[in-house]
Amino acid sequence: MNRFTNFFLGLIFFIISLPLMLIICIMIKLDSRGPIFFISERVGQNNKSFKMIKFRTMYLNTEIIETAKLENHKSKITKLGKVLRKLSIDEIPQFICVIQGQMAIVGPRPALPSQISLIESRQKYGIDKLLPGITGFAQISGRDLISDKEKLNFELNYLKQKSLLIDLKIIFKTVKVVFSRVGITH
Repeated sequence: MNRFTNFFLGLIFFIISLPLMLIICIMIKLDSRGPIFFISERVGQNNKSFKMIKFRTMYLNTEIIETAKLENHKSKITKLGKVLRKLSIDEIPQFICVIQGQMAIVGPRPALPSQISLIESRQKYGIDKLLPGITGFAQISGRDLISDKEKLNFELNYLKQKSLLIDLKIIFKTVKVVFSRVGITH
């Protein structure tokens, strides 16, 4: 999808989801202490840093690393956060990043600055030239259950096949994966 299509679809989805987001904001404030949103530095297109926004699903002062690498990670996720993550609702605020042009709806997930090996591999294969996405080939092909090497292969395939039709297939399959909760470990 081009910039205009991402902007237009991102804006429409953001507007449609506003009532849900308002309810979630209230629920997060009632569930645990801390801010509603979690804003973290991520590595985006051409290895440029940007601030990615999500609904906060973890308790305050949790280390900012890949969730799977957190010691006893299940105890760091709030009660509401478990539900938001299972349904991928915590990702909805990322449509702000799509509207701003920092992310696309479909693309490789943005890396944390600490994921040096992944960042270097993406640069080696030109994957870093793509806008990071809210969803992508890796998210519909195993998500948390696949290795970084497998994720990289999916991203490389996406780079080679990138088209509007592929993006639409990924979006539709994302909906199916989210509702079946396939590949989610936390």
